[in-house]
Amino acid sequence: MFMTKLCAGVAALAITTVAALAETPVLRAQVLKFGTVNWELDTIKHHGFDAANGFELQVTGVAGGSAAQVAFQGGETDVIVSDWLWVARQRAAGKDYVFLPYSKAVGGVMVSEDSPVQSLADLEGGKIGIAGGPLDKSWLILQAYAKQAHGLDLKTGTEQVYGAPPLIFKTALQGELDGAINYWHFMAKMGASGMRQVVSVTDAAESLGLDSETPLLGYVLTGEMLAQHPEIVRGLAAASRSAKDLLASDDAEWDRLRDRMNANTDAEFEALKAGFRAGIPAPGPVDEDAANRMLKLMAELGGEELLGAATELPEGVFVQPGS
Repeated sequence: MFMTKLCAGVAALAITTVAALAETPVLRAQVLKFGTVNWELDTIKHHGFDAANGFELQVTGVAGGSAAQVAFQGGETDVIVSDWLWVARQRAAGKDYVFLPYSKAVGGVMVSEDSPVQSLADLEGGKIGIAGGPLDKSWLILQAYAKQAHGLDLKTGTEQVYGAPPLIFKTALQGELDGAINYWHFMAKMGASGMRQVVSVTDAAESLGLDSETPLLGYVLTGEMLAQHPEIVRGLAAASRSAKDLLASDDAEWDRLRDRMNANTDAEFEALKAGFRAGIPAPGPVDEDAANRMLKLMAELGGEELLGAATELPEGVFVQPGS
């Protein structure tokens, strides 16, 4: 009799556990296979921050950001990583997407250690490598800064070479460029390899009256998800913050992640760790007035090709505390 009751109890517990697992909502994420966001997502999964916040995170790697955007727009995934300017463009076009901040890390202009270049003005007549294409946000901000600070039109006053971040990284290290504008993690590796920074996008943005604390990259979800399942969106925000807090303070966690970081040397590893930590946005709401100032500048510089119909910050772009 005792064994019968025990077996029945175990069976009931198993059924309850299975039912609980079955009820856990799944959040599908598609991100760049080798993007730095994987360090945070890996931390979330490894420490169960998703389960602790009431959802199961499933991550799929894709080859490019455009592939993730297509999958998201087609309903094949629940969340991607992009910049909030893209979200603003989509909202202005009538699509109900929202943005949950992930990182404020940005790039800058790097030159070889022995380069005579000391400011953007010294790049006049030179060749600049630019990751991300002619509408790259860092490139646009640096153009505006060069005009304001030095009276230099970087677009007409320099030769531009556009390429994927790894290509710009490689050609810059080989000395084939007078200056290079790259994403923050490639810049970190360039610095670890002996190159130096002339100006950061952060400093350029502040000189233009922008707020460098405005996070550029984030998790993009649908407004429908926010409206119908706000607990999942809040759960993702909480899991992201838990991972950030751990990565900001625990060096051992970085040692665990090192194999994922593509760091070829200790110097690169330390630079990537420091760069990620510097890019962690402060908790709390996004300053929408500051974001609107940035959007207006981007609209002025990039026009419809960059932002479509968005000329001011559409309402509802940012997921704010309490949303």
